Amino acid sequence: MIPAVVTVLLAAVLGAAGWMLRASLLVVTVHGPSMRPTYDQGDRLLVRRTGLGRIRRGDVVVFATAGSADPQDPTGGLLVKRAVAVPGDPVPPDIPVDEQVVPAGRLIVLGDNPGRSHDSRSLGYVVADALVGVVVRPIR
Repeated sequence: MIPAVVTVLLAAVLGAAGWMLRASLLVVTVHGPSMRPTYDQGDRLLVRRTGLGRIRRGDVVVFATAGSADPQDPTGGLLVKRAVAVPGDPVPPDIPVDEQVVPAGRLIVLGDNPGRSHDSRSLGYVVADALVGVVVRPIR
C-alpha cells in the first residue's frame, strides 16, 4: 500500500504538470476550407503557445482576430494560417501594405487554399500581440 503522503505528493506533482501543459499548449479546431488540403474543417490541432520570435517562415500559426469578442464567431476569433513572411523578409507582391520588407513585430500569413482564405491579402499584417502560437501537429 502506498503511504498517504506519497499519494498526496504524487497528485500535487501531476496537477502541477497538467497546469504547466495547459499554460503552454492549446487545442484549436479548424473552421472553414482556408487551410485545405493541409487541414480540413473540424480537424483539431495541438498548438504550442509562443511569441513571434520563435516563428519561422512556413510554420502554421494561430492568431486572434478582431472577431475574438464576438460570441457568434464559430472560430472563437482564432484563425489558422501559414506564416509566409517574418520580420526582415520581403513582402509578397499580392499583399497590400506600404513597406517592402516585413517590419519588426509583424507577420504575413496566407491560407493554403488561396481562393478561400481570409488572410494577409485582406487583413494585412498579423501583429505579434495577436499571435497565439504555432501548430505542433494534428490530433487524430
